[in-house]
Amino acid sequence: MSSSPHDFLSLTPGHFLIGRPLTSLPSPLQEVRSPSSNRYERLEQIRLHFWNRWQKEYVSELQQRCKWRRNHASLKIGDLVLLQEDNVAPLHWRLGRIVRLFPGADGTSRVADIETI
Repeated sequence: MSSSPHDFLSLTPGHFLIGRPLTSLPSPLQEVRSPSSNRYERLEQIRLHFWNRWQKEYVSELQQRCKWRRNHASLKIGDLVLLQEDNVAPLHWRLGRIVRLFPGADGTSRVADIETI
């Protein structure tokens, strides 16, 4: 591998997993002998270990978690809200109106008294 930045951009997960792009043709089967089989098993363990770490540590970080990164409009007294209820279909959830807010230490209200409609 050279030190060219372009070379790093062309690497795919397949290069790390099997040493070539995933779309490339499979290598021809060869007769496996005893010393080689131990090496093959070890390479398979390394490949599986890498794939598990890739999935758990890298791929999961690619997902944006916008819910916690964006500020939403603050609740206000008089706002109309939908009350989510377990074991009830969404079309049957009740409507409510905020009558009192309880701000936390950071000034953001996460608890409210609600009057159902």
